[in-house]
Amino acid sequence: MGGHRNQRLLLASTLAALVLCPAAASPQDSQPRARPDIVVFLSDDHGFDDSSVYGAPGIRTPNMQRLAAEGMTFTHAFVASPSCAPSRAALLTGLMPSRNGAEANQTFKRDGVRSLTEDLKALGYQLAAFGKVAHGADGPRHGFDVLDKRYDAQAIAGFLDRRDASVPLALFVGTNEPHVPWAEQPAYDPAAIVLPPTFVDTPQTRVQRARYLTDVTQMDSELGEVFDLARRRLRPDTLFIYTSDNGGQWPFAKWNLYDAGIRSPLIAVWPGRVKPGSRSDAMLSWVDVLPTLIEAAGGQAPAGIDGRSFLGVLRGAASRHRDEVYATHSGDGANNVYPIRCIRTRRFKLIVNLFPQYAHTTNTDRGGGSGQGRLYYAEWRAAAERDEGAARTLRRYHQRPPEEFYDVLADPFELRNLAADPKYADVIAGMRKRLDAWMKEQGDTRRLFNTPVPLGADGMPAAR
Repeated sequence: MGGHRNQRLLLASTLAALVLCPAAASPQDSQPRARPDIVVFLSDDHGFDDSSVYGAPGIRTPNMQRLAAEGMTFTHAFVASPSCAPSRAALLTGLMPSRNGAEANQTFKRDGVRSLTEDLKALGYQLAAFGKVAHGADGPRHGFDVLDKRYDAQAIAGFLDRRDASVPLALFVGTNEPHVPWAEQPAYDPAAIVLPPTFVDTPQTRVQRARYLTDVTQMDSELGEVFDLARRRLRPDTLFIYTSDNGGQWPFAKWNLYDAGIRSPLIAVWPGRVKPGSRSDAMLSWVDVLPTLIEAAGGQAPAGIDGRSFLGVLRGAASRHRDEVYATHSGDGANNVYPIRCIRTRRFKLIVNLFPQYAHTTNTDRGGGSGQGRLYYAEWRAAAERDEGAARTLRRYHQRPPEEFYDVLADPFELRNLAADPKYADVIAGMRKRLDAWMKEQGDTRRLFNTPVPLGADGMPAAR
């Protein structure tokens, strides 16, 4: 953790030096190219609602606001899967998890599955990845020319000094923030923060939420530093995109197909091409990002992938993109063995829990990862013993029905399951049919990737 924070100090000091001592003009300053430089900045476990850009009260994300003022903010962007490895593999291949092979977390694309980075290389681009872009050991398999685990400005600036600036660049930068472990010293007042209605309000919930939000603000600082570095060192027409791989590591968010898990912040800045201060409610999937980059670079994405370019939306020539999006989750190790699928339109969402006879569990309650989740989960359990509202939240967390159906416009936190309401029977039937057909087309085997946790008679996980 200490080394991680030291990298941030290097980041700030390096950028200060760049401001005081600007680099000499390079060939790219005087010789315009048709192909723009591209920068994609990825945060890790940052929920859609957890920023000032998307209306969250009291959360400090000034650099996201700066990007939003200079570019286009998307309000309906969705990841393919709400955990790191499958989400990032989908981004880098343009294929959904069943088709690329990275279904459960900690699994990777199959051998022979093409990465769309190859298409950018074929267009003459140098491909560089700093920090967490692909997941873990999958990084070298995606065809980057430069692959560096560091994501500080010193490393990136050094790379920019050494490279041939006449070659167009596609630079991917992935921060670890706000992935656990969260900041040791919270910069937010736990008593003052606003908790989502899906939470049980306890002292440790507030403390850990304050630590998470501190890391959100730290991520925002790193975003601003990389954005400034790109503005100073790359072409004026650089396309810069910020987005996140999935929601925060909280109950009903990461590892879930509720919007808190799959709805992603996405902001694009492209001087001269994207209208500053604009917003779009076009529905996008993360598999659409790289086809868009390829088309922005002057190429054409390969046929047969799941992603579709939304370049027309970026340029203001179109206002719509998809009528519905799909998402899958297949589990994460032994602590989260709970396959889920969903289809979401602008108004409705149908979630299918493939094995509802088992308990939904995650690192939060099983003690994985940093263990920070267990600190507040223990208080949730204690609260459930004396408060029926807390007990309902805990049962809803662990025990899921075969189907869940939500009017996400009227119920954005997806608290009221309407699956049994006859008013929506036809809508549900149609969405179920489309989801089943899509799963068949995807070759989705609906498999369990580990041993599930049984449900006890009380609706809580049984002891293993």
